[in-house]
Amino acid sequence: MNNRSVTIMPLGGVGEIGRNCTVLECGDSIVVLDAGLMFPEQEMLGVDIVIPDFRYLVQNRDRIRGIIVSHGHEDHVGALPYLLRDISAPVYATPLTRGLIENKLRSRTLREHAQLYTILPGDEIPLGDLRITPFHVNHSIPNAIGLAIRTPIGLLVHTGDFKIDHTPLEGRTTDLGQLARLSAEGVILLMADSTNAESPGYTASESQLIDTFHRVFHRARGRIIVATFASLLSRIQLVIETAAEMGRKVAVAGRSMEENIAIAEKLGYVRFPPDTRMTLDQIATLPDHQVCILATGAQGEPNAALARMAAGRFRQVHIKEGDTVLFSSKAIPGNETQIHRNIDNLFRLGANVVYGEEAGLHVSGHAAQEELKLMLNLLRPLYFAPLHGEYRMLRIHANLALELGFAPEDVFVLDKGDRLILDDSGARLGEPLPVEEVYVDGSLVGDVGTTILRDRMALSQDGFVIAKVAVEADTGHVAGDPQIISQGFVYIPESEALMQAAQSAIIDVVDRYGPEVDDPEEIAERIKRRLQQLFYEETRRRPVIIPLVTAA
Repeated sequence: MNNRSVTIMPLGGVGEIGRNCTVLECGDSIVVLDAGLMFPEQEMLGVDIVIPDFRYLVQNRDRIRGIIVSHGHEDHVGALPYLLRDISAPVYATPLTRGLIENKLRSRTLREHAQLYTILPGDEIPLGDLRITPFHVNHSIPNAIGLAIRTPIGLLVHTGDFKIDHTPLEGRTTDLGQLARLSAEGVILLMADSTNAESPGYTASESQLIDTFHRVFHRARGRIIVATFASLLSRIQLVIETAAEMGRKVAVAGRSMEENIAIAEKLGYVRFPPDTRMTLDQIATLPDHQVCILATGAQGEPNAALARMAAGRFRQVHIKEGDTVLFSSKAIPGNETQIHRNIDNLFRLGANVVYGEEAGLHVSGHAAQEELKLMLNLLRPLYFAPLHGEYRMLRIHANLALELGFAPEDVFVLDKGDRLILDDSGARLGEPLPVEEVYVDGSLVGDVGTTILRDRMALSQDGFVIAKVAVEADTGHVAGDPQIISQGFVYIPESEALMQAAQSAIIDVVDRYGPEVDDPEEIAERIKRRLQQLFYEETRRRPVIIPLVTAA
């Protein structure tokens, strides 16, 4: 492979929210930027998560020089255990991100084999034909980084997830000075976060929430329960500090939040003032006005702490009149139904629920349009590729670049598997890599495909029918009455005429084709087609039909 050529290939994170994973190739070297997961869409019935198609990386495992993780959110780190099952490569991450990765790998017994290395902004990481230097950016989790990638043809910049927050709660701003120095060096390609490209203006500072939380806490007379992302550690620290100032003790409900807080406490990113932290059992002995509970479940996850509280299934916390429940998060698209169901149940139990954009309890961790323009103007790259967002977000981000004077041929809106090739002659798209959807369903990885999901959708909408018939081996005719079993389609006692018509159709098919056809599978297929036609004509429904043909 030409050492004077660099190929950028996203395996996820383009045309979607989540599953961020970008592959860089240069000479004989491959470097992977992030390995995230995506939560399933509503039609992905039974699927737990969706991960990138790692086949190309597995096939080229000997060329992988390293994996660099930009921050600790699941959409950037969640698929790492699935990748490390099949390849052995060093993983580089900042201290907090590394701690979260270690915990994730430990739960899957991969930790003892993983090669984990801590990096800090300003470090230079030589990875084959590439040299990578992280720089600090603001996001909704501490220790987030962007990447300066030095290649034989010049400098590439990957922003990671970022915003430009001049008053961040963590105290350290996005390193605009370093970005200016990179600009002076000359940037060939900018790859930038597009998640908030639809939002005009600037993203609000996290510090804006300080007054809002104080106001809401001051009004609450009973217990306060705050639901937020377990990884939103700056927000968690703000809740802890606000509770302590208001004379409230803090307990944590939810395993993922407990684990993240434990890691962040150890590394100094979360701190509890003296005598503030208590267990759920201890906090139950306090008067309500001294209680604050941090809970998982802001996205409506059915087994998270808040969902179980809303359903009356959480042993240590029972929602009651006077409780105040705060949703400090933005709904991930697709989760609205579950979130609103929990909100309804919390109201029914007597809680005052504070939620939604108008409540002012959440700010985004992603740059809005004016910040995206600032990044483009500051770095002024030769070429631009928006990443991390739904297709409309990528296109809007691309349009911002065009408004700033970029030529259309210098802006690349990529899809999964696209290859953007940079060399001495410029930038162009190469032959795309075929990539597939990889679904994780329980312990199954990649075994559930679109056909199975289509069957699940049909089962959920129209149910299924099992048609069992015995055929005489000598004559090929029906031996006895066919059996019909229906689930989720029609109730057989109330649909006797339809079931009799189905039995007659089965007998007709067997008696017509059985004497001439020896293959039971062909008879079963003919029964299936006849019943599909019959049921659709009579009910306008298409149940899944399972014919069973046995020899008598």
